[in-house]
Amino acid sequence: MTNWPEITAFTIFFGVLALIITERIHLTIAAFLGAMLLIFLHVLTLEEAISYIGRSHATLALFFGVMVMVRAFEPTNIFPYLATQMVLRARGEGKRLLLGIVAITTPICAVLPNATTVMLLAPLIPPMAQEINVNFVPLLILMVFVANSAGLLTLVGDPATFIVGDAINLSFLDYLLKLSLGGVVALVTILALLPILFRPIWNTKLENLDHLPHPVINHPRMLALGGIIIALVLILFVVGESLPVPISPAAVALLGAALCLLLTHHSGIDSVQPILRDVDWSTLVFFMSIFVLIGGLQHTGVISHAATGLAFLLGKNLMLGTLLLLVTTGLLSSVIPNIPLVVAMVPMLKEYLVTANLAGPELLSQGFAGQVPPETFPLFAAMMFGATLGGNGTLVGASSNIVAAGIAEQHGKSISFQTFLAYGLPMMTLQLITIAGFVAVRFLF
Repeated sequence: MTNWPEITAFTIFFGVLALIITERIHLTIAAFLGAMLLIFLHVLTLEEAISYIGRSHATLALFFGVMVMVRAFEPTNIFPYLATQMVLRARGEGKRLLLGIVAITTPICAVLPNATTVMLLAPLIPPMAQEINVNFVPLLILMVFVANSAGLLTLVGDPATFIVGDAINLSFLDYLLKLSLGGVVALVTILALLPILFRPIWNTKLENLDHLPHPVINHPRMLALGGIIIALVLILFVVGESLPVPISPAAVALLGAALCLLLTHHSGIDSVQPILRDVDWSTLVFFMSIFVLIGGLQHTGVISHAATGLAFLLGKNLMLGTLLLLVTTGLLSSVIPNIPLVVAMVPMLKEYLVTANLAGPELLSQGFAGQVPPETFPLFAAMMFGATLGGNGTLVGASSNIVAAGIAEQHGKSISFQTFLAYGLPMMTLQLITIAGFVAVRFLF
């Protein structure tokens, strides 16, 4: 780090992180101010900053579209109704509710992005928690843990996993055969910690369920039509990109939002202005600001230098290198969003393999269509697992964490950095340990 832009980008990024950790400034304001400082100190031009936001336009569009769809269904009272049904089916037992959250979130996150799943399911949590008289913040944090971990079950469950898999031409089936068991290990770790981390809720039990409110669904016709829209959106999420004319998940989400706005407005149950006003703009601005801050690190070469230093540490000991890469990527991913992290680290890892004569120079070609040498595959697996599970460590580690924090604020509570860390640090630590054991047994021994 030898020049002014690098030092400035590094200082501003970790200064913003320090403000978020100490909670001296709201995280959105801290990130926004940091992004503006990069521009006014000429680390990035305004055009360059906007271009980094533009590179992540799909993420922003996806979040915005799902937020609008969720808000459009509020007049139907569907979320309180479903929350009550979950409490009744759990027979008022806290441990059944916790296990139910795991069971509902897991299969959805295997095929949909984790932040999208959190946006779809999280509105159920506050009314459900209110009915059993517990704090809904731990329940939201649990949903985030499950969403991030279940993304390891398939190649498409988490963006970071897909980016790494695509870089080494790993097929969907190969991932299932070689790596999906790692997702199972991560989820089993969560189940093991439920009675410990979530003990007050685990031990909660309602003796009398008759006092529970029984919300009634409003506007059933509108809900039925909206259900058709949601079903179409979910189907296109899964198969849209494989159609003859590919449709991205972001475009699907925006189409769903437009159709829900049309349905809600013309049915007369709500209007456009209140729906758009209630969109979680704070979360969207936070993400845009983070994209600019990460762009500053990429533009000035900070991430590249850090990745090169990591490659130097790996050496030629693949066993040690794999475990070190897993832990290091996990720790980095707890403070740096995993998507830009793996985007920076994948070419670094490829270059390291070629330099160390562990792979041929064709690995660096733009149109590489082969497979990496089998003995080097554990390094890429370690990167997938570390980048994904590291997101469970802190509030800023994954996009789904920030989404959950935004939903909590909309319901009158905040998820502080320290509160999330109290759950996230032991969860991330144990998951990294167990997944390291899985990688060692599966590949190294």
